[in-house]
Amino acid sequence: MAKGYWLVSADIADPEGYKQYLAESGKAFAKFGARFLVRGGPSEQVEGKGRSRFVVPEFKDYAAALECYRSPEYSVARAARNGRAVFDLVITEGFDGPQPAN
Repeated sequence: MAKGYWLVSADIADPEGYKQYLAESGKAFAKFGARFLVRGGPSEQVEGKGRSRFVVPEFKDYAAALECYRSPEYSVARAARNGRAVFDLVITEGFDGPQPAN
């Protein structure tokens, strides 16, 4: 079964206030078993437009990724983020097929 992922690019306007979002979102991520593959760190925009921070949590499947976003716990986190950060967020299913031959 393919895993589910959030692909997040964000700009943080209020780093101190953003800590409340981190605390609240942590509750949702723990409930749905998220594991972070990317969470901040250095990045370089090499094509297109992007934001300053990137985050990629992985979930056991696509349904869990959607459930986490739609959960009451994450709703509280989204409210805590208002005015503190701008997110572009896509939820996608991972690829679970054969890799293309070179």
